[in-house]
Amino acid sequence: MDARSPVEATVTVAVTPFEVPLERPLSTARGDIETRRGFVVRGRVGGTPGVGEATPLPGWTESYDDCRRALGLVDGLGPALSANALDDAPAARHAVSLALFDARARAGDVSLARFLAGPDERIADTVPVNATVGDGGERETAEAVDAAVASGYDCVKLKVGVGGVDRDVERVVAARGAAPDVTLRVDANGAWALDEAVRFVTDTANHDADLAYVEQPLPAENVAGHAALREAVSVDVALDETLADNAVDDVLAAGAADVLVLKPMALGGPGRTLAVAEQAREAGVDSVVTTTIDAVVARTGALHVAAALGDPPACGLATGHLLGEDLAADPAPVVDGAMTVPAGPGLAGEAFASLDVG
Repeated sequence: MDARSPVEATVTVAVTPFEVPLERPLSTARGDIETRRGFVVRGRVGGTPGVGEATPLPGWTESYDDCRRALGLVDGLGPALSANALDDAPAARHAVSLALFDARARAGDVSLARFLAGPDERIADTVPVNATVGDGGERETAEAVDAAVASGYDCVKLKVGVGGVDRDVERVVAARGAAPDVTLRVDANGAWALDEAVRFVTDTANHDADLAYVEQPLPAENVAGHAALREAVSVDVALDETLADNAVDDVLAAGAADVLVLKPMALGGPGRTLAVAEQAREAGVDSVVTTTIDAVVARTGALHVAAALGDPPACGLATGHLLGEDLAADPAPVVDGAMTVPAGPGLAGEAFASLDVG
């Protein structure tokens, strides 16, 4: 049986709502986000407790109310998943799945990464993570990149697509000048048309800016456009928002991506995320694991998913600092641009004991 096959029943399932503030409001296309609301799911497999988290983010997952309703239908971790009862509620499914796998890994006295990967596969002890630099002028961008490198990051993702292509080219050139050796990614969040994306990539290359990849350059629905962009430029194309509304099979069949950005909360849990990563690997496409600005339980779960890839690239997991409060102390803080994977058992040994079913 596949170690990630969710079939066991549970004795107890408890769902507890939570709300944690952001350190500062986060501006998005759908308005400002000031807090993150979700649910802690606690359950048992046999006598072993496990904990999961659902922190829905509309546009990526179901709404908070739909997540609450879906979790209200859960009367057993394994049965809810094996019956596909939560397929339309990925955040709820993530919580139930994570709680189930945490319990199973704890019962086996292994880390969640080891449980997910299996006994014979390589897992990472540490996972490199990227720093994210928001929109700003050339000087502000260069200073932020320099500060990230000074903090130990060797991969930086620069937000682009707000102020026009020419301005963003100048910002990328400034970032590269501030950190000649850092791995530099850019994320346009679907802001450009195809001709703008081609011009951006061409102009940055002419300035020897050396980008690792450009993430979500075109609108999410434009799968064919991303395939055309890959044909037109030499820089890798990563897709993120596209995966929220398009089947992975279709994205891979279209040849639309060199990299998939995978969010366990949006994909329905760690098992499904790894299944997508394996599918991508077979197609010659890399995977980067990221969060949806989750609380500590889900962030730790995403870290284990990244570790189960064996040799992950820098992942987008360094998001804990965006929260003003959290559910518990972080068992895997970012140190020198990397996160150490908790050795277990389960998610983080006893780090979340106060969240377990008593």
